[in-house]
Amino acid sequence: MTSNLFKQLSNPARLALLLLALVFLNAVLSFTAVWPTLFVVPDARISPEFIGFLVVLTAWMALAGKPAQRVLAVAAGFYALLVLCRYADVVIPNILGRPVNLYWDVPELPRFAWVTAQGLPWWLSVSALVLMVGAVWGFHRLLLKSMLTVVDGLQPFARRPWLWGILLLLSAGAATCYLGLRNPDSPLVKAVATVVSKPVLPTYVTELGKLWDIMSPERAARLLPESTVVDAALKKPVGRSLAQLQGRDVHLIFLETYGAVLYDQAESEAATVDTRNQLEKAIQTSGRQVVSAFYKSPTIGGASDLAHLSLLSGIDLSDSRKHDVLLTTTRPTLLKVFQHEGYDVFGLYHSVAWDWVERVFYGFDVYLSGPDLGYEGPAFGFWKIPDQFAIARVEQMYPRTQSAKPRLTLFPTISSHFPFHQVPPYQPDWQRLLGPNPFEADDAARAQAEPVSWEYMKPDYLRTINYVNTWLAGMFKQPEPRETVYLLIGDHQPTGSVTREDTPWDVPVFVVSSDAQLLDAFRAQGFSDGLRPKQRKPLGGLHDLTEVLLKGFGGSVTELTSK
Repeated sequence: MTSNLFKQLSNPARLALLLLALVFLNAVLSFTAVWPTLFVVPDARISPEFIGFLVVLTAWMALAGKPAQRVLAVAAGFYALLVLCRYADVVIPNILGRPVNLYWDVPELPRFAWVTAQGLPWWLSVSALVLMVGAVWGFHRLLLKSMLTVVDGLQPFARRPWLWGILLLLSAGAATCYLGLRNPDSPLVKAVATVVSKPVLPTYVTELGKLWDIMSPERAARLLPESTVVDAALKKPVGRSLAQLQGRDVHLIFLETYGAVLYDQAESEAATVDTRNQLEKAIQTSGRQVVSAFYKSPTIGGASDLAHLSLLSGIDLSDSRKHDVLLTTTRPTLLKVFQHEGYDVFGLYHSVAWDWVERVFYGFDVYLSGPDLGYEGPAFGFWKIPDQFAIARVEQMYPRTQSAKPRLTLFPTISSHFPFHQVPPYQPDWQRLLGPNPFEADDAARAQAEPVSWEYMKPDYLRTINYVNTWLAGMFKQPEPRETVYLLIGDHQPTGSVTREDTPWDVPVFVVSSDAQLLDAFRAQGFSDGLRPKQRKPLGGLHDLTEVLLKGFGGSVTELTSK
């Protein structure tokens, strides 16, 4: 052992090649993404899959000697696939705002390639294809060369206890990282995560499990309930399920990261109570009233779609597998109930700048993404378009005239989204907001110059909430084309980078209307007057709110209080 080790150390070039090969093989599986782009940067941490590769390779050499080059060529192919999977795992959440989803993403790849090719000359498409094939081949050869170098360097020590001691120590870190996915807040897991990067395989094991469930109606059925309150509502005669709305328009607005922390933490409440009071005053001055309650979101810190669809479907989607399986079905949601009752359903998603394929499940009558709105003003943050503009623009594009069908508008806001910087200025002149110069140049420049505060995000988070309260108050001051009922629902609590402590998953829910009798139906189910719910305990999960809404919109107060 001493002789072999001495030979290695006495040959600096060979040792340098070995170290370079090890660093390369680790680096291509441990990089991280540059938010919010397609670019990645190296990460100094060790990849769990790289550790696994070293263990398997060393065990092979210890038991069977050097692996043949064709075996390593196959291994390099699998390794390249892992690298691709790693890239998708770190980049897709930045671009699409959700994790990898094989069901939706894989079928889009051929269409993306075809659409891209249509916009290029044939020779450029062919050149790009040749370059891509050459890059893949070259990368595979580089992986193979690195593996051969590692084999040559480690084979003499494959049975040495000191090498296996190092590998076992690394394996313990990798195992802790894998097991820690279930408990990421554990101090041990956090400590190991500073040395070992996020593993790749669990994401795809989970996704393959979802595909397995999706392909089997029996397994999918076991994940989802046989029927929901939505199914029951659709069985009623037309005119019954939403009778108390009397054909009024409904704005269902999901307030991004609007959590109970705004009430629970003294610092957060003190920073936002003035704008909340201004919002409540604007509601009352407009002749409306508001009732409120707390509900528990199925998610925290992100994955807003889980909250949106939990409410719309009446299904608890805290298990994200249910969400992904649900999207592959034709199960009806609240949107279908409104359509059944003669409503047009609008989906206003100004944060989306890509082809959001999952919208097919929702079945909107009119779907509006960011580019559809034709925003000409300055961009703020990654999401670019202010909430205030989006809600004003849809009114301009699709006027709610007296002859138009009643409308449900589903509007997830975005201006209070992580990382809580470049807060748009509020524009009191809502007509100017729709023009090419919606803001004073100095105000816009000041907002665009705001840096991200990665170390402590709470002050910036609270500023975004004040912006949301302010534009909502402004909205209620605007002339209303038709009487409208407003549902304002927090989608989830902010991340620990804001709260700095463990927080419940609770969010406030507000119902705003000028119809006191309609609001009585919600008071009878536990809601209280004002923007501060009197009962801090949540009345249920957001999936329970589905039934509450259907009762409030379809039943009378007498029916509710008699049960």
